[in-house]
Amino acid sequence: MTNLSRRTFIAGAVAAGSALSRAKGAMLEPTTADRNSPGSEIRALITQFSDRFQVPGISIALARAEKLVFAAGYGVADDAATPTPVNTDTLFRIASISKPITSVAIFKLIEAGKLSLSDTVFGPAPSLFGDQYGVASGEVPNITINHLLTHTCGGWANNGSDPMFQHPQMNHQELITTTLKTHPLENKPGEKFAYSNFGYCVLGRVIEKLTSKQYDKAMMDLVLKPCGIQDMRICGNTLAERAPHETMYFSDAGKGDPYSLPAARMDSHGGWLATATDLVRFLTKVDGFAVSKDILNRASIREMTTPPAVSPNYAHGWSVNSANNWWHTGSLPGTTTIAVRTSGHWCWAGLTNTRKPGSGMDLALDQLMWKISEHAAKLPERDLFV
Repeated sequence: MTNLSRRTFIAGAVAAGSALSRAKGAMLEPTTADRNSPGSEIRALITQFSDRFQVPGISIALARAEKLVFAAGYGVADDAATPTPVNTDTLFRIASISKPITSVAIFKLIEAGKLSLSDTVFGPAPSLFGDQYGVASGEVPNITINHLLTHTCGGWANNGSDPMFQHPQMNHQELITTTLKTHPLENKPGEKFAYSNFGYCVLGRVIEKLTSKQYDKAMMDLVLKPCGIQDMRICGNTLAERAPHETMYFSDAGKGDPYSLPAARMDSHGGWLATATDLVRFLTKVDGFAVSKDILNRASIREMTTPPAVSPNYAHGWSVNSANNWWHTGSLPGTTTIAVRTSGHWCWAGLTNTRKPGSGMDLALDQLMWKISEHAAKLPERDLFV
């Protein structure tokens, strides 16, 4: 099994913020079924990781051959005088792990005959939106669904001028219209990879147009319910909008406020709340293995995980490598996450409620989950996702 720490990570993790320091030792005791189980090695790894990066709370889940092997929560979900412990029902912002979920919905629409990868998005008919967002100029009318999925649309990159972190008062219609007018493409579509949150925002609007439903409701019908998932939802912007069972998010002073983001507007590129177990449930339903039926056919899964020549490590909403591992990371102020499907029939997710820019925490979380899988392999499967 090739360790994902050796792979090439996508160049554009979401920029901003970090996590509030917490006292060392916060993770010494698990808060779920890990206690008094053969998971002591896992608990030790979690403690080491959380002490190193001062992580208030973390939730993990691992499945092998689509059977749940291990799921547990550790640490705290808030800063109350008597803190709420993280458990397997705790919801976390998953940030950019939202992208593969959106990608799966697009491929469901393709399978239903409502869309093709070559369909254009903006500009004259037969583009999907026509002039809904104003007159498309330059190379914009040549952008296809495939370009948006693979981050090869030619612009709107995740950098200091990322449209998704500008004009927080605007809704999707206003933001897309303004962006098309004021942010010209830097390259011809298909020529260059540039990680684009805005591109996935547009894909969310494609889903709404073709289903005549609000994005989250369409996703529930297209993807989540078929995976057996009921509790995922789009996050709120503020602490007051914190959902039931959702963790708080902790930031280092001066390095990003988790509650100053237009987080709900990020819906299709970074706005979902999920438990680690539900993310693993999703992964097992699109893993391409023959253990049980996936929600996409084999041809769609093969297409979805095949990268373009200009981006050999990023396919359609998924980071990929030559070992046939697929994954996505997530990063926002107060959030560091990872979800992985390995060629060895493992699926796992690790979610935290903090972030440490420049510390290597994202890579360490990846390495942590690989180490945990080695110990989890000794444990019996405890549940079958159906």
